[in-house]
Amino acid sequence: MRIARSVLVLLVVALLVPLQSGRAAETTLVILIPSDVANLDPAFCMDNVEWRQTYVAYDRLVQYDGKSTKVKPMLAESWDISPDGKVYTFRLRRDVKFWDGTPLDANAVKFSFDRVQKMGKGPSEAFTALSEVKVIDAYTVQMVLRHPFAPFLSCLATNGGGIVNPKVMRQAKNGDLAHEYLSTHLMGSGPYKLKEWVRDQHIILEANPNYWGGKPKVSTVVMKIVPEPGVQRMMLLRGEAHIAEGLLIEQIQKLRGEKGIVVVEEPSQYCCYVYINTQRKPLDNPKVRQALAHAVDYQGIIKSVLQGCGTQMRGPIPTGMWGHSESVFQYQRDVAKAKQLLAEAGVEDLRLKILYSDRVPTWAQEVMILQANFRDIGVKLEPEMYAYATMRDKIDRGDFDLCMGVWMPDYADPYMFMTYWFDSTNFGLAGNRAFYSNPKVDALIRKAAVSTSQPERERLYLDAQKIIMQDCPYIFLYQKNYLLAMRSNVKGFVYNPMLTNIYNLLDMWIE
Repeated sequence: MRIARSVLVLLVVALLVPLQSGRAAETTLVILIPSDVANLDPAFCMDNVEWRQTYVAYDRLVQYDGKSTKVKPMLAESWDISPDGKVYTFRLRRDVKFWDGTPLDANAVKFSFDRVQKMGKGPSEAFTALSEVKVIDAYTVQMVLRHPFAPFLSCLATNGGGIVNPKVMRQAKNGDLAHEYLSTHLMGSGPYKLKEWVRDQHIILEANPNYWGGKPKVSTVVMKIVPEPGVQRMMLLRGEAHIAEGLLIEQIQKLRGEKGIVVVEEPSQYCCYVYINTQRKPLDNPKVRQALAHAVDYQGIIKSVLQGCGTQMRGPIPTGMWGHSESVFQYQRDVAKAKQLLAEAGVEDLRLKILYSDRVPTWAQEVMILQANFRDIGVKLEPEMYAYATMRDKIDRGDFDLCMGVWMPDYADPYMFMTYWFDSTNFGLAGNRAFYSNPKVDALIRKAAVSTSQPERERLYLDAQKIIMQDCPYIFLYQKNYLLAMRSNVKGFVYNPMLTNIYNLLDMWIE
Protein backbone atom coordinates (compact mmCIF):
# COMPACT_ATOMS: atom_id res chain seq x y z
CA MET A 1 0.00 0.00 0.00
CA ARG A 2 2.87 2.37 0.86
CA ILE A 3 4.47 1.61 -2.51
CA ALA A 4 1.17 2.26 -4.30
CA ARG A 5 0.69 5.58 -2.50
CA SER A 6 4.29 6.60 -3.39
CA VAL A 7 3.67 5.80 -7.04
CA LEU A 8 0.45 7.81 -6.95
CA VAL A 9 2.28 10.83 -5.47
CA LEU A 10 4.94 10.59 -8.15
CA LEU A 11 2.27 10.46 -10.85
CA VAL A 12 0.56 13.56 -9.49
CA VAL A 13 3.88 15.41 -9.32
CA ALA A 14 4.67 14.33 -12.87
CA LEU A 15 1.34 15.70 -14.05
CA LEU A 16 1.79 19.00 -12.23
CA VAL A 17 5.31 19.74 -13.40
CA PRO A 18 4.41 20.19 -17.09
CA LEU A 19 1.66 22.66 -16.13
CA GLN A 20 4.06 24.71 -14.05
CA SER A 21 6.70 24.49 -16.73
CA GLY A 22 4.11 25.53 -19.30
CA ARG A 23 3.36 28.67 -17.34
CA ALA A 24 7.06 29.43 -16.93
CA ALA A 25 7.66 28.88 -20.63
CA GLU A 26 4.85 31.18 -21.78
CA THR A 27 5.99 32.61 -25.12
CA THR A 28 3.11 34.75 -26.42
CA LEU A 29 3.15 38.38 -25.36
CA VAL A 30 -0.15 40.27 -25.62
CA ILE A 31 0.03 44.07 -25.85
CA LEU A 32 -3.16 46.16 -25.84
CA ILE A 33 -3.00 49.18 -28.12
CA PRO A 34 -5.69 51.87 -28.45
CA SER A 35 -5.76 52.18 -32.25
CA ASP A 36 -4.54 50.66 -35.48
CA VAL A 37 -1.49 51.86 -37.39
CA ALA A 38 -1.57 53.48 -40.81
CA ASN A 39 1.65 52.48 -42.56
CA LEU A 40 4.67 50.20 -42.10
CA ASP A 41 7.09 51.62 -44.69
CA PRO A 42 10.21 52.74 -42.75
CA ALA A 43 10.88 55.38 -45.41
CA PHE A 44 7.42 56.84 -44.84
CA CYS A 45 6.12 56.38 -41.28
CA MET A 46 7.03 58.91 -38.60
CA ASP A 47 4.82 57.85 -35.70
CA ASN A 48 6.12 55.80 -32.76
CA VAL A 49 2.97 53.66 -32.80
CA GLU A 50 4.01 52.53 -36.29
CA TRP A 51 7.62 52.18 -35.26
CA ARG A 52 6.38 49.76 -32.59
CA GLN A 53 6.08 47.16 -35.37
CA THR A 54 8.82 48.26 -37.76
CA TYR A 55 11.65 48.90 -35.29
CA VAL A 56 11.97 45.20 -34.41
CA ALA A 57 11.69 44.13 -38.04
CA TYR A 58 14.63 46.09 -39.42
CA ASP A 59 18.23 46.30 -38.23
CA ARG A 60 20.20 49.54 -38.34
CA LEU A 61 23.87 50.42 -38.51
CA VAL A 62 23.78 51.57 -34.88
CA GLN A 63 21.37 51.19 -31.99
CA TYR A 64 20.59 52.92 -28.71
CA ASP A 65 22.53 51.55 -25.76
CA GLY A 66 19.90 50.29 -23.31
CA LYS A 67 18.29 53.23 -21.50
CA SER A 68 20.88 55.63 -22.86
CA THR A 69 20.48 58.06 -25.74
CA LYS A 70 24.02 57.21 -26.79
CA VAL A 71 24.48 54.76 -29.67
CA LYS A 72 26.47 51.56 -29.98
CA PRO A 73 27.25 49.17 -32.88
CA MET A 74 24.50 47.07 -34.46
CA LEU A 75 25.04 46.09 -38.11
CA ALA A 76 28.18 48.20 -38.16
CA GLU A 77 30.90 46.48 -36.12
CA SER A 78 33.01 49.64 -36.24
CA TRP A 79 33.35 52.93 -38.05
CA ASP A 80 35.75 55.79 -38.74
CA ILE A 81 35.03 59.47 -39.18
CA SER A 82 37.27 61.59 -41.39
CA PRO A 83 39.12 64.52 -39.76
CA ASP A 84 36.79 67.00 -41.49
CA GLY A 85 33.73 65.18 -40.11
CA LYS A 86 32.23 64.62 -43.54
CA VAL A 87 33.03 60.97 -44.35
CA TYR A 88 31.79 58.04 -42.24
CA THR A 89 33.17 54.60 -43.12
CA PHE A 90 31.26 51.63 -41.67
CA ARG A 91 32.47 48.02 -41.52
CA LEU A 92 29.51 45.64 -41.45
CA ARG A 93 28.93 42.34 -39.72
CA ARG A 94 29.26 39.41 -42.12
CA ASP A 95 26.77 37.06 -40.44
CA VAL A 96 23.52 38.95 -41.04
CA LYS A 97 20.88 37.70 -43.45
CA PHE A 98 17.45 38.96 -44.41
CA TRP A 99 14.53 36.69 -43.59
CA ASP A 100 14.68 35.09 -47.05
CA GLY A 101 18.35 34.16 -46.57
CA THR A 102 19.79 36.98 -48.68
CA PRO A 103 23.00 38.39 -47.13
CA LEU A 104 22.69 41.89 -45.74
CA ASP A 105 25.64 43.69 -47.30
CA ALA A 106 26.86 47.14 -48.29
CA ASN A 107 24.61 47.18 -51.36
CA ALA A 108 21.56 46.72 -49.13
CA VAL A 109 22.67 49.62 -46.97
CA LYS A 110 23.12 51.86 -50.00
CA PHE A 111 19.75 50.77 -51.43
CA SER A 112 17.95 51.56 -48.18
CA PHE A 113 19.35 55.07 -47.70
CA ASP A 114 19.01 55.92 -51.38
CA ARG A 115 15.38 54.82 -51.15
CA VAL A 116 14.68 56.99 -48.09
CA GLN A 117 16.08 60.03 -49.87
CA LYS A 118 14.22 59.30 -53.12
CA MET A 119 10.96 58.88 -51.21
CA GLY A 120 11.53 62.30 -49.67
CA LYS A 121 9.06 61.78 -46.83
CA GLY A 122 9.38 62.53 -43.11
CA PRO A 123 12.20 60.06 -42.31
CA SER A 124 14.40 61.67 -44.98
CA GLU A 125 14.58 64.87 -42.93
CA ALA A 126 17.07 63.19 -40.58
CA PHE A 127 19.42 62.66 -43.53
CA THR A 128 19.44 66.03 -45.26
CA ALA A 129 23.20 66.27 -44.62
CA LEU A 130 23.80 62.97 -46.45
CA SER A 131 25.16 63.55 -49.94
CA GLU A 132 26.12 60.08 -51.12
CA VAL A 133 26.38 56.44 -50.01
CA LYS A 134 29.31 54.56 -51.53
CA VAL A 135 29.88 50.81 -51.60
CA ILE A 136 33.59 50.28 -50.94
CA ASP A 137 33.37 46.49 -50.89
CA ALA A 138 30.78 43.86 -49.97
CA TYR A 139 30.92 44.71 -46.27
CA THR A 140 32.24 48.26 -46.21
CA VAL A 141 30.05 51.26 -46.86
CA GLN A 142 30.94 54.94 -46.86
CA MET A 143 28.59 57.84 -46.22
CA VAL A 144 29.60 61.26 -47.46
CA LEU A 145 28.01 64.34 -45.92
CA ARG A 146 27.52 67.73 -47.55
CA HIS A 147 28.86 69.36 -44.39
CA PRO A 148 29.91 68.20 -40.92
CA PHE A 149 26.87 67.18 -38.90
CA ALA A 150 27.62 65.96 -35.38
CA PRO A 151 24.24 64.23 -34.74
CA PHE A 152 24.63 61.99 -37.80
CA LEU A 153 25.27 58.77 -35.86
CA SER A 154 22.15 59.38 -33.76
CA CYS A 155 20.12 59.86 -36.95
CA LEU A 156 21.18 56.38 -38.06
CA ALA A 157 19.42 54.90 -35.00
CA THR A 158 16.04 56.28 -36.08
CA ASN A 159 13.42 54.11 -37.74
CA GLY A 160 14.32 55.61 -41.13
CA GLY A 161 17.77 54.05 -40.79
CA GLY A 162 16.34 50.52 -41.03
CA ILE A 163 17.93 48.36 -43.74
CA VAL A 164 15.40 46.96 -46.21
CA ASN A 165 15.90 43.88 -48.40
CA PRO A 166 16.60 45.22 -51.93
CA LYS A 167 14.53 42.36 -53.35
CA VAL A 168 11.47 44.36 -52.32
CA MET A 169 11.85 46.17 -55.64
CA ARG A 170 10.24 43.14 -57.28
CA GLN A 171 7.05 44.49 -55.69
CA ALA A 172 7.45 48.02 -57.08
CA LYS A 173 4.55 49.50 -59.08
CA ASN A 174 4.60 52.55 -61.31
CA GLY A 175 7.86 53.83 -59.86
CA ASP A 176 6.62 53.78 -56.24
CA LEU A 177 9.84 52.16 -54.92
CA ALA A 178 7.64 49.36 -53.50
CA HIS A 179 5.94 51.81 -51.15
CA GLU A 180 2.49 50.27 -51.61
CA TYR A 181 3.85 46.83 -50.72
CA LEU A 182 5.91 47.99 -47.74
CA SER A 183 2.95 49.92 -46.39
CA THR A 184 1.44 46.59 -45.34
CA HIS A 185 4.45 44.23 -45.37
CA LEU A 186 7.86 44.01 -43.74
CA MET A 187 11.09 42.89 -45.45
CA GLY A 188 13.93 43.10 -42.98
CA SER A 189 16.49 41.10 -41.04
CA GLY A 190 15.31 41.92 -37.51
CA PRO A 191 14.25 39.60 -34.68
CA TYR A 192 10.52 39.78 -35.56
CA LYS A 193 8.49 39.35 -38.75
CA LEU A 194 4.92 40.32 -39.55
CA LYS A 195 2.71 37.23 -39.38
CA GLU A 196 -0.74 38.79 -39.65
CA TRP A 197 -2.40 42.19 -39.72
CA VAL A 198 -6.18 42.36 -39.47
CA ARG A 199 -7.25 45.99 -39.64
CA ASP A 200 -8.76 47.36 -36.42
CA GLN A 201 -8.36 43.98 -34.72
CA HIS A 202 -4.77 42.91 -34.24
CA ILE A 203 -1.21 42.81 -35.50
CA ILE A 204 0.78 39.63 -34.90
CA LEU A 205 4.56 39.43 -35.01
CA GLU A 206 6.47 36.15 -34.98
CA ALA A 207 10.06 35.59 -33.92
CA ASN A 208 12.87 35.14 -36.42
CA PRO A 209 14.48 31.89 -35.15
CA ASN A 210 17.65 32.55 -37.14
CA TYR A 211 18.29 36.06 -35.89
CA TRP A 212 22.00 36.84 -35.74
CA GLY A 213 21.59 38.43 -32.30
CA GLY A 214 20.10 35.27 -30.80
CA LYS A 215 16.74 33.55 -30.86
CA PRO A 216 14.01 35.65 -29.16
CA LYS A 217 12.49 34.16 -25.99
CA VAL A 218 9.04 35.50 -26.91
CA SER A 219 7.92 33.57 -29.97
CA THR A 220 4.75 35.55 -30.75
CA VAL A 221 3.70 39.14 -30.05
CA VAL A 222 0.04 40.01 -30.40
CA MET A 223 -0.82 43.72 -30.64
CA LYS A 224 -4.52 43.66 -29.82
CA ILE A 225 -6.49 46.79 -30.69
CA VAL A 226 -8.73 47.77 -27.77
CA PRO A 227 -9.83 51.44 -27.93
CA GLU A 228 -11.62 51.61 -24.57
CA PRO A 229 -9.28 52.32 -21.62
CA GLY A 230 -11.70 50.67 -19.18
CA VAL A 231 -11.71 47.44 -21.17
CA GLN A 232 -7.91 47.51 -21.36
CA ARG A 233 -7.72 47.88 -17.59
CA MET A 234 -9.96 44.90 -16.92
CA MET A 235 -8.11 42.70 -19.43
CA LEU A 236 -4.82 43.56 -17.77
CA LEU A 237 -6.17 42.84 -14.28
CA ARG A 238 -7.64 39.50 -15.41
CA GLY A 239 -4.34 38.47 -16.98
CA GLU A 240 -5.77 38.44 -20.51
CA ALA A 241 -2.99 40.79 -21.61
CA HIS A 242 0.54 41.51 -20.47
CA ILE A 243 0.84 45.22 -21.35
CA ALA A 244 -1.78 47.97 -21.73
CA GLU A 245 -0.79 51.10 -23.66
CA GLY A 246 -4.05 53.04 -23.71
CA LEU A 247 -4.75 53.66 -20.02
CA LEU A 248 -5.49 57.09 -18.58
CA ILE A 249 -3.21 58.56 -15.91
CA GLU A 250 -5.81 58.14 -13.18
CA GLN A 251 -6.35 54.48 -14.15
CA ILE A 252 -2.63 53.79 -14.03
CA GLN A 253 -2.34 55.47 -10.63
CA LYS A 254 -5.06 53.21 -9.25
CA LEU A 255 -3.24 50.13 -10.55
CA ARG A 256 -0.23 50.83 -8.36
CA GLY A 257 -0.10 48.21 -5.68
CA GLU A 258 -2.46 45.79 -7.45
CA LYS A 259 -1.24 42.22 -7.17
CA GLY A 260 0.45 41.05 -10.34
CA ILE A 261 0.76 44.55 -11.82
CA VAL A 262 3.78 46.83 -12.15
CA VAL A 263 3.82 50.42 -13.35
CA VAL A 264 6.83 51.68 -15.27
CA GLU A 265 7.43 55.40 -14.77
CA GLU A 266 10.38 57.19 -16.37
CA PRO A 267 11.06 60.76 -17.58
CA SER A 268 10.27 60.97 -21.28
CA GLN A 269 11.59 63.43 -23.84
CA TYR A 270 8.14 65.04 -24.14
CA CYS A 271 8.78 68.60 -23.00
CA CYS A 272 6.22 71.31 -22.27
CA TYR A 273 7.37 74.92 -22.24
CA VAL A 274 6.23 78.50 -22.85
CA TYR A 275 7.59 80.57 -25.73
CA ILE A 276 8.38 84.15 -24.74
CA ASN A 277 8.52 86.50 -27.72
CA THR A 278 11.86 88.16 -26.95
CA GLN A 279 11.36 90.71 -29.77
CA ARG A 280 8.36 92.39 -28.11
CA LYS A 281 8.60 95.07 -25.45
CA PRO A 282 8.85 94.73 -22.52
CA LEU A 283 9.61 91.01 -23.07
CA ASP A 284 12.85 92.04 -24.76
CA ASN A 285 14.14 92.78 -21.23
CA PRO A 286 15.65 89.63 -19.63
CA LYS A 287 14.55 90.77 -16.18
CA VAL A 288 10.92 90.73 -17.24
CA ARG A 289 11.33 87.22 -18.65
CA GLN A 290 13.10 86.08 -15.46
CA ALA A 291 10.24 87.54 -13.39
CA LEU A 292 7.70 85.48 -15.32
CA ALA A 293 9.80 82.34 -14.86
CA HIS A 294 10.04 82.95 -11.11
CA ALA A 295 6.26 83.43 -10.88
CA VAL A 296 5.41 79.91 -12.07
CA ASP A 297 4.35 77.21 -9.63
CA TYR A 298 6.12 74.35 -11.42
CA GLN A 299 5.40 71.71 -8.81
CA GLY A 300 1.76 72.80 -8.65
CA ILE A 301 1.39 72.27 -12.40
CA ILE A 302 3.01 68.84 -12.21
CA LYS A 303 0.85 67.83 -9.26
CA SER A 304 -2.51 69.10 -10.52
CA VAL A 305 -2.20 68.63 -14.28
CA LEU A 306 -0.04 65.49 -14.43
CA GLN A 307 -1.04 64.00 -11.07
CA GLY A 308 2.62 64.05 -10.12
CA CYS A 309 3.74 62.16 -13.22
CA GLY A 310 6.21 64.73 -14.49
CA THR A 311 9.63 66.22 -13.82
CA GLN A 312 10.46 69.92 -13.82
CA MET A 313 12.94 70.71 -16.57
CA ARG A 314 16.39 71.83 -15.55
CA GLY A 315 17.55 73.75 -18.59
CA PRO A 316 16.71 73.04 -22.22
CA ILE A 317 18.36 69.60 -22.45
CA PRO A 318 15.98 67.21 -20.69
CA THR A 319 16.81 64.46 -18.23
CA GLY A 320 17.65 61.28 -20.12
CA MET A 321 19.36 63.06 -23.02
CA TRP A 322 23.15 63.14 -22.98
CA GLY A 323 24.32 66.69 -22.41
CA HIS A 324 21.83 67.22 -19.58
CA SER A 325 23.49 68.64 -16.48
CA GLU A 326 22.17 68.94 -12.95
CA SER A 327 24.43 71.98 -12.54
CA VAL A 328 22.26 74.10 -14.84
CA PHE A 329 20.20 76.80 -13.10
CA GLN A 330 16.55 75.96 -12.48
CA TYR A 331 13.87 78.58 -11.86
CA GLN A 332 11.66 78.10 -8.81
CA ARG A 333 8.50 79.91 -7.74
CA ASP A 334 9.59 83.04 -5.85
CA VAL A 335 6.93 85.75 -5.89
CA ALA A 336 9.08 88.28 -4.02
CA LYS A 337 11.98 87.78 -6.44
CA ALA A 338 9.64 88.11 -9.43
CA LYS A 339 8.20 91.39 -8.14
CA GLN A 340 11.70 92.70 -7.48
CA LEU A 341 12.79 91.91 -11.04
CA LEU A 342 9.76 93.69 -12.50
CA ALA A 343 10.53 96.73 -10.33
CA GLU A 344 14.17 96.74 -11.49
CA ALA A 345 12.92 96.60 -15.09
CA GLY A 346 10.62 99.55 -14.41
CA VAL A 347 7.55 97.58 -15.49
CA GLU A 348 4.13 98.08 -13.90
CA ASP A 349 0.61 96.90 -14.76
CA LEU A 350 1.93 94.46 -17.33
CA ARG A 351 -0.71 92.86 -19.57
CA LEU A 352 0.17 89.87 -21.74
CA LYS A 353 -1.68 87.45 -24.01
CA ILE A 354 -0.92 83.74 -24.24
CA LEU A 355 -1.73 81.56 -27.25
CA TYR A 356 -2.84 77.94 -27.03
CA SER A 357 -5.10 75.46 -28.82
CA ASP A 358 -7.08 72.38 -27.91
CA ARG A 359 -4.58 70.12 -29.68
CA VAL A 360 -2.86 69.38 -26.35
CA PRO A 361 -5.54 68.61 -23.74
CA THR A 362 -3.49 69.89 -20.78
CA TRP A 363 -2.83 73.36 -22.20
CA ALA A 364 -6.13 74.89 -21.07
CA GLN A 365 -5.54 73.87 -17.47
CA GLU A 366 -1.91 74.97 -17.55
CA VAL A 367 -2.89 78.39 -18.93
CA MET A 368 -5.35 78.84 -16.06
CA ILE A 369 -2.61 78.07 -13.53
CA LEU A 370 -0.20 80.47 -15.24
CA GLN A 371 -2.90 83.13 -15.21
CA ALA A 372 -3.24 82.76 -11.43
CA ASN A 373 0.53 82.63 -10.92
CA PHE A 374 1.12 85.83 -12.91
CA ARG A 375 -1.70 87.58 -11.09
CA ASP A 376 0.30 87.10 -7.88
CA ILE A 377 3.07 89.31 -9.27
CA GLY A 378 0.74 91.91 -10.74
CA VAL A 379 0.75 90.65 -14.33
CA LYS A 380 -2.56 90.17 -16.12
CA LEU A 381 -2.54 87.22 -18.51
CA GLU A 382 -5.24 86.96 -21.17
CA PRO A 383 -5.71 83.49 -22.74
CA GLU A 384 -6.30 83.30 -26.50
CA MET A 385 -7.34 79.93 -27.90
CA TYR A 386 -7.06 79.36 -31.65
CA ALA A 387 -7.37 76.45 -34.03
CA TYR A 388 -4.00 74.71 -34.17
CA ALA A 389 -3.31 75.76 -37.77
CA THR A 390 -4.00 79.41 -36.91
CA MET A 391 -1.86 79.18 -33.81
CA ARG A 392 1.07 77.81 -35.84
CA ASP A 393 0.72 80.62 -38.37
CA LYS A 394 0.84 83.23 -35.60
CA ILE A 395 3.89 81.51 -34.09
CA ASP A 396 5.71 81.57 -37.42
CA ARG A 397 5.01 85.30 -37.84
CA GLY A 398 5.91 86.10 -34.24
CA ASP A 399 2.39 87.40 -33.64
CA PHE A 400 2.16 86.64 -29.92
CA ASP A 401 3.43 87.58 -26.45
CA LEU A 402 3.52 84.13 -24.87
CA CYS A 403 2.57 80.77 -26.35
CA MET A 404 2.23 77.22 -25.07
CA GLY A 405 4.44 74.64 -26.72
CA VAL A 406 5.51 71.00 -26.62
CA TRP A 407 8.53 69.31 -28.19
CA MET A 408 9.90 65.83 -28.73
CA PRO A 409 13.23 65.20 -30.46
CA ASP A 410 13.38 63.23 -33.70
CA TYR A 411 16.78 61.77 -32.83
CA ALA A 412 18.85 61.40 -29.69
CA ASP A 413 21.08 64.42 -29.79
CA PRO A 414 21.04 67.75 -27.89
CA TYR A 415 21.18 69.41 -31.31
CA MET A 416 17.43 68.79 -31.50
CA PHE A 417 16.98 71.21 -28.61
CA MET A 418 19.97 73.56 -28.67
CA THR A 419 20.09 74.35 -32.40
CA TYR A 420 16.38 74.28 -33.10
CA TRP A 421 15.39 76.35 -30.06
CA PHE A 422 18.21 78.89 -29.90
CA ASP A 423 19.99 79.38 -33.23
CA SER A 424 19.08 82.87 -34.49
CA THR A 425 18.67 81.55 -38.05
CA ASN A 426 15.73 79.35 -36.98
CA PHE A 427 13.11 81.97 -36.06
CA GLY A 428 9.49 80.81 -36.06
CA LEU A 429 8.25 77.30 -36.77
CA ALA A 430 11.78 76.25 -37.72
CA GLY A 431 12.34 75.92 -33.98
CA ASN A 432 13.41 79.20 -32.37
CA ARG A 433 9.90 80.20 -31.38
CA ALA A 434 11.12 82.76 -28.87
CA PHE A 435 12.80 84.74 -31.69
CA TYR A 436 15.85 84.69 -29.43
CA SER A 437 19.24 85.94 -30.56
CA ASN A 438 22.54 85.90 -28.69
CA PRO A 439 25.78 85.84 -30.73
CA LYS A 440 27.65 84.02 -27.94
CA VAL A 441 25.06 81.25 -27.88
CA ASP A 442 25.05 81.05 -31.69
CA ALA A 443 28.83 80.57 -31.69
CA LEU A 444 28.76 77.86 -29.02
CA ILE A 445 25.94 75.77 -30.49
CA ARG A 446 27.22 76.08 -34.06
CA LYS A 447 30.63 74.83 -32.98
CA ALA A 448 28.96 71.95 -31.13
CA ALA A 449 26.95 71.06 -34.24
CA VAL A 450 30.06 70.25 -36.27
CA SER A 451 32.35 68.79 -33.60
CA THR A 452 32.82 65.02 -33.67
CA SER A 453 34.01 64.95 -30.05
CA GLN A 454 31.14 64.27 -27.66
CA PRO A 455 33.02 65.54 -24.55
CA GLU A 456 33.74 68.79 -26.38
CA ARG A 457 30.11 69.09 -27.45
CA GLU A 458 28.94 68.53 -23.86
CA ARG A 459 31.21 71.37 -22.66
CA LEU A 460 29.98 73.70 -25.38
CA TYR A 461 26.33 72.93 -24.67
CA LEU A 462 26.84 73.44 -20.94
CA ASP A 463 28.41 76.86 -21.54
CA ALA A 464 25.52 77.78 -23.83
CA GLN A 465 22.93 76.65 -21.29
CA LYS A 466 24.43 78.86 -18.58
CA ILE A 467 23.90 81.90 -20.81
CA ILE A 468 20.46 80.78 -21.95
CA MET A 469 19.09 80.31 -18.44
CA GLN A 470 20.03 83.88 -17.58
CA ASP A 471 18.54 85.19 -20.84
CA CYS A 472 15.38 83.14 -20.16
CA PRO A 473 13.82 83.04 -23.67
CA TYR A 474 11.46 80.24 -22.61
CA ILE A 475 9.77 79.09 -19.43
CA PHE A 476 10.76 75.44 -19.14
CA LEU A 477 7.83 73.75 -17.44
CA TYR A 478 8.21 69.98 -17.32
CA GLN A 479 9.04 66.67 -18.91
CA LYS A 480 6.03 64.42 -18.96
CA ASN A 481 6.78 61.05 -17.41
CA TYR A 482 6.31 57.90 -19.47
CA LEU A 483 3.79 55.58 -17.81
CA LEU A 484 3.13 51.96 -18.73
CA ALA A 485 1.18 49.31 -16.83
CA MET A 486 2.12 45.66 -17.31
CA ARG A 487 1.87 42.27 -15.64
CA SER A 488 4.65 41.55 -13.17
CA ASN A 489 5.66 38.38 -15.02
CA VAL A 490 6.91 40.43 -17.98
CA LYS A 491 10.66 40.66 -17.61
CA GLY A 492 13.51 42.38 -19.40
CA PHE A 493 11.66 45.50 -20.57
CA VAL A 494 13.94 48.53 -20.81
CA TYR A 495 12.48 51.97 -21.50
CA ASN A 496 14.52 54.19 -23.78
CA PRO A 497 13.32 57.82 -23.95
CA MET A 498 13.80 57.84 -27.72
CA LEU A 499 11.69 54.71 -28.17
CA THR A 500 8.36 55.45 -26.49
CA ASN A 501 5.82 52.72 -27.41
CA ILE A 502 8.67 50.63 -28.83
CA TYR A 503 9.67 47.44 -27.05
CA ASN A 504 13.08 45.76 -26.78
CA LEU A 505 11.36 42.46 -27.58
CA LEU A 506 14.59 40.56 -28.20
CA ASP A 507 15.55 41.00 -24.54
CA MET A 508 12.10 40.42 -23.03
CA TRP A 509 10.56 37.23 -21.68
CA ILE A 510 7.56 36.03 -19.68
CA GLU A 511 7.95 34.12 -16.43
